Amino acid sequence: MIIPVRCFSCGRVIASDYVKFSEKLKEIKGTGREPTPDEMAKIMDDLGLHRYCCRRMVLSHTDLIDEVLPFS
Repeated sequence: MIIPVRCFSCGRVIASDYVKFSEKLKEIKGTGREPTPDEMAKIMDDLGLHRYCCRRMVLSHTDLIDEVLPFS
């Protein structure tokens, strides 16, 4: 649905990092290819996401808000 504001495990604020992460992925996908795992790891390192728990929150999030809104 909506990205949580804080990491469930450590409490670090990750919502703003998710927005930046998704923008960088859109830039890569705009070139017509999928991002490699190394590119995604570099983006997360640049954003300061070093803990596994925070990386998990960002990588495993699926943005479903656009699919749910018509039913509300």
